[in-house]
Amino acid sequence: MLDKIFNKFRKDIGIDLGTANTLLYFKGRGIVINEPSVVAVNTKTEQILAVGNEAKDMIGKTPPHILTTKPLTNGIISDFEVTEKMITYYIEKINAGSVGFVARPKVVIGAPLDLTEVERKAVSDAVLNSGASKVFIVEEPMLAAIGSRMPVKDPVGNFIIDIGGGTTEIAVISLSGIVKSKSIKIAGDEFNQNIMQYARDNFNLLVGERQAEEIKIKIGSAVELPERMEFPMRGRDMVTGLPKEVIINDKQVREALSRSLKAIIDDIKATVEITPPELIADIHERGILLTGGGALLRGIDQLVSRATELPVRVADDPLTAVVRGCGMLLDDEELLQNVAVFPTQDNID
Repeated sequence: MLDKIFNKFRKDIGIDLGTANTLLYFKGRGIVINEPSVVAVNTKTEQILAVGNEAKDMIGKTPPHILTTKPLTNGIISDFEVTEKMITYYIEKINAGSVGFVARPKVVIGAPLDLTEVERKAVSDAVLNSGASKVFIVEEPMLAAIGSRMPVKDPVGNFIIDIGGGTTEIAVISLSGIVKSKSIKIAGDEFNQNIMQYARDNFNLLVGERQAEEIKIKIGSAVELPERMEFPMRGRDMVTGLPKEVIINDKQVREALSRSLKAIIDDIKATVEITPPELIADIHERGILLTGGGALLRGIDQLVSRATELPVRVADDPLTAVVRGCGMLLDDEELLQNVAVFPTQDNID
């Protein structure tokens, strides 16, 4: 009886706790938070000064006592306390307009493949300490597939590649389970590092991560483009120490990204090779789906298609596929119980 009463007041939440961005789905309202996974902390007082977009704007511009940090590395919590505070901040933010009693929510949260039990417990504890009553951890490729409305319950092969900020997750899904998978710690953040390294090696130019990310978004590509694209790259000259601007083009950015893209392609091909032939027959017909922010890199679907000789398409709104999957699971208790990978019997009812 009490459970039914509490359920009326409870607003369940889905969380995509990504290396680059954190997204929250609020049951009944949809996606309400989509901000960078960045926190600014005053090291003198241990106070959090800013979270998300506001904190990202501070990167590289703070005095010594203010630290801008990304509390997740390769999808794994690297700073437990800051992660907990970030999640708490977002949950309080979406509850700010609520009037009266708010019950502790049930939370569905995404996690990378190959997470250890200790790492899964760290994720679960961070969310529980942020005010959740129950936590269900689901692997991100499964969430992305559900969010993209792939028929994960059916006995057919669903091939999905989720290219996030810290990891690229490759999975073959059938009958509500992951049949074959690979995870590689090369994704969007590594692409930014590639561009920064290319600028150092070829132009003696020190470029910030935000500038590298802007270049990736503006002119980055995985295959040759019909028209040449250029963009001004600004940083500090390593020889003179003075500000410097050079013009970089799409061919040079492709050259910078080539090694990382090759590593991703090699893992995709390796996953295809170990997939059972019955599922490969389905995948040959249905194709491969790309999700995550990395799926927005121009021509990456063509690159994967050429390498695998399979049809490849990019999901609608690939950035939100994982959190949409969280939201859909909040309404499908049976599927949630089947796909959750971390038991939560000790959570508060």
